Amino acid sequence: MFTNHKDTVGKKMAEGVYLRVLSHGGKLMMTEVQFDKGGVGAAHMHPHEQISYIIEGKIKFTIGEEISVVSTGDSCYIPSNVEHGVIALTDAKLVDVFSPQREEFLVQQ
Repeated sequence: MFTNHKDTVGKKMAEGVYLRVLSHGGKLMMTEVQFDKGGVGAAHMHPHEQISYIIEGKIKFTIGEEISVVSTGDSCYIPSNVEHGVIALTDAKLVDVFSPQREEFLVQQ
């Protein structure tokens, strides 16, 4: 039921992109993603719904045909099976919430 940040393990996903699974259970999962400036979350899609909340920094988000620069305190919703990707315009940190869980993230821990 409770997860201490110090007990979680981060994993490098790509150059300048680091993922940490924070909590998961039932049909939900919450992760923390850190980006170095210039880090790229390559365009991809998945069957999971996703909400992203920007903790700090500035990120160029592409969701489907829409492009927006989001920054500290902003959030966005990504529907199931819609292509999306990001470029970190500064060092940045965000929280991603997925439903259902991204099982492949659990295997990578």
